[in-house]
Amino acid sequence: MARLEHVNITVADPDAAAAELCSLFDWKIRWSGPGMTTGRTVHVGEEASYLALFTFGNPDELHQETYRTRGGLNHIAIVVDDLDATEARVRAAGYTPGEVHDYEPGRRFYFVEANGIEIEVVEYP
Repeated sequence: MARLEHVNITVADPDAAAAELCSLFDWKIRWSGPGMTTGRTVHVGEEASYLALFTFGNPDELHQETYRTRGGLNHIAIVVDDLDATEARVRAAGYTPGEVHDYEPGRRFYFVEANGIEIEVVEYP
């Protein structure tokens, strides 16, 4: 069986993005350091999977709507044990979550974080 290990995403400031994700989702920084050839990377997540947050420094702004761009990153889904508590942390961090949707197979809401990445937060029964 195959499993997803990580997704690599370009952000403005990997350290700030990692700190925010650790605060929101109780994740840990797994590794940080220079990118393979240049830039900086921070790996944040849990033991089995993580996000690699990368920058060359001063990345370009998002120019296109990703849902209409082939290969675009549409959103990242994160499973939590307590959707309501996570929604409260997201609001306390200054984000505006969308409404909670309750349909099979779980409850969920979406929000857009500081780098323009849409995050789906989902709780399964």
